[in-house]
Amino acid sequence: MNIMLFHSTYGLRPAVRAAADRLRAAGHEVWTPDLFEGRTFETVEEGMAFNDGIGKEELLRRAVLAAAPYSERGLVYAGFSLGASIAQTLALGDEKALGLLLLHGTSDIAESASVDELPVQLHVAEPDPFETDDWLSAWYLQVQRAGADVEIYRYAGAGHLYA
Repeated sequence: MNIMLFHSTYGLRPAVRAAADRLRAAGHEVWTPDLFEGRTFETVEEGMAFNDGIGKEELLRRAVLAAAPYSERGLVYAGFSLGASIAQTLALGDEKALGLLLLHGTSDIAESASVDELPVQLHVAEPDPFETDDWLSAWYLQVQRAGADVEIYRYAGAGHLYA
């Protein structure tokens, strides 16, 4: 599989590179674009402030540019938290997407989103302050309505970024 793996609001840190290396060791081709252009952060607040400064549109533009050279091959989009939100947006807009792997996060779904049985896995803590039960129930129904084949895995007692 060809996997585009997006980092969290902490930036492209060693943990993301290590996850990519584990996927490569399992035989996958993996790309880890640095959407923060080398910046990493120690706290969620610092990362979110930087992210807010960039803006959602610019962050998505960077993600699209990073994925573009590989999207013809068919990609599994994956991401951690903020990166999961980005992966979701790209996968739901890419007719050649082969899958979506969300670790620790989801995002709003456009009403016009439509996919043909796209396999989607969400792995999230239980409870998770950023992914409440009500939100996840609504998200699940929206993604199913868009045509995805959705699986949700909950991890009791794990923190938001447990992986």
